[in-house]
Amino acid sequence: MSPDPAIRHRPAPLRLILPADAPEAALPPVGVPVTRLSGQTMGTYWSVALVAPGGPPPLLLRRGIIAILDDIVASMSHWDPASDLCRYNAAPRGWVAVDGGLAQVLETALAVAADSGGAYDPAIGGLVDLWGFGPPGPVAAPPSAAAIAAALAAPRWNEIRVEPARLWQPGGVRLDLSAIAKGHAVDAVSRYLSDRGVTSHLVDIGGELRGWGIKHDANPWWVTLEQPVGRDGRPGGILTRIALHGWSVATSGDSRRFLMGPDGARLSHSLDPRTGRPVPDDLAAVTVLHRDCMMADVLATALTVLGPRAGPDWAAARGIMALFVLREGRGLAERATPALAALAETH
Repeated sequence: MSPDPAIRHRPAPLRLILPADAPEAALPPVGVPVTRLSGQTMGTYWSVALVAPGGPPPLLLRRGIIAILDDIVASMSHWDPASDLCRYNAAPRGWVAVDGGLAQVLETALAVAADSGGAYDPAIGGLVDLWGFGPPGPVAAPPSAAAIAAALAAPRWNEIRVEPARLWQPGGVRLDLSAIAKGHAVDAVSRYLSDRGVTSHLVDIGGELRGWGIKHDANPWWVTLEQPVGRDGRPGGILTRIALHGWSVATSGDSRRFLMGPDGARLSHSLDPRTGRPVPDDLAAVTVLHRDCMMADVLATALTVLGPRAGPDWAAARGIMALFVLREGRGLAERATPALAALAETH
């Protein structure tokens, strides 16, 4: 018996998420085109779409965006030996003068580290390098248990102290802010555009996004989440689109960055600072919706490490809007926190 054509061609499910309490937005004039700017930063791409009737020229805006991103790299990059972060990592025990922006971001990072019980740890630079995900480059094989134990014995997040323009280096701490710096950069670029009257824009840095305003068709900035892959390497899950106006979204997952272990298992680039090892591949992706992209970015990482059981409960207790995509056998399953589920419509 041949399958029913109506069933065979039924559209795949589509989840729409429209956040509540979006700020009011002015409708741009009809016919004003969407301008797109782009470039490279932080080892990935940046992209901005904007509607700016009578606003600053696109070339001027692009220069301003590049200047902001270059300043953040000079402050927080763990790849640039001249950055404030790398100077701190190389410094002996004592206070280290740094850019005020780095101190502010680290203060937020340490708060999340404390709240998550160390599931997120900004002082994970040594472990990142050990597993081949840092500046020294890939490694031929996973590190030994002894090497992991030595890295875990180094000072951690709870020994760092932060003041407005200086950080306490307890000796041996190696910061890695890659799980929060991109989100911070997205927020910084969005603020820059808003301050210059660009009240309708979408900022994307390596898949971390923030939208503001609406387009001339009265639609917000809709973004489609990348579908994660199961253990069979095939993408799956419900196709999800999120409306971003005054909201940000960030995803942590292992679909693109991972190592293959000697047993053929996928080893995520997300490391558990408590064990010194990659998180299990039970979670394919965690997406967080938040007003600030910096918080969405760091929370997605913390929830990935907390895992498919503790993560949803931890997020739900804090009212965090999060979507967990779990690997079950060769397929995928999903779990949304109550705060996110309340906003979702599936068609």
